[in-house]
Amino acid sequence: NRRGDSILFEGAQGTFLDIDHGTYPFVTSSNTTAGGACTGSGIPPHRMDRVVGVMKAYTTRVGEGPLPTENAEIADLLHAMGREFGATTGRPRRCGWFDAVATRHATMVNGIDDLAVTNLDGLDSLETLKVCTGYRAGSRRLDYVPCEVELLAQCRPIYAEFPGWRSPSHNIRQWKKLPLRAREYLKGIVFV
Repeated sequence: NRRGDSILFEGAQGTFLDIDHGTYPFVTSSNTTAGGACTGSGIPPHRMDRVVGVMKAYTTRVGEGPLPTENAEIADLLHAMGREFGATTGRPRRCGWFDAVATRHATMVNGIDDLAVTNLDGLDSLETLKVCTGYRAGSRRLDYVPCEVELLAQCRPIYAEFPGWRSPSHNIRQWKKLPLRAREYLKGIVFV
């Protein structure tokens, strides 16, 4: 603002629920991307200094719509831990392996400068973790999120596997104190 104060905008809901950039018709009625902060507040885009994307260490979706990495094993694990239930409805969220393709898309659409990863500890007990690095649609490999929701619904994930760390990561706030394999996983999901 004119006094030099900083303003922090916090969004809710993910990129793929955005009315303009989401997987229509499985979207909400508003803009959930970083651009929506400008639209909703009246602050011009050139005044935004930094965009921090916040994502989970795995993928979730509320309600219907394509979720190529959806996986019952990870959903059951997270639900058994008391995680991933809708705040309003209490319904279990759909869960899947981390989708690096969708993350690249969200990073581009939002102009993300930094990423914050949450819920890493939800994966602490797994022996092997999977990261979606591309999609298979029929005989074609796609390294991008198709804009046609029908095609995205047909996509099957192509995975890279990472060894699990099988030790607690809860409440660890320093990079070097995380288990080595957890650090390798985080590097893997960011740089795939």
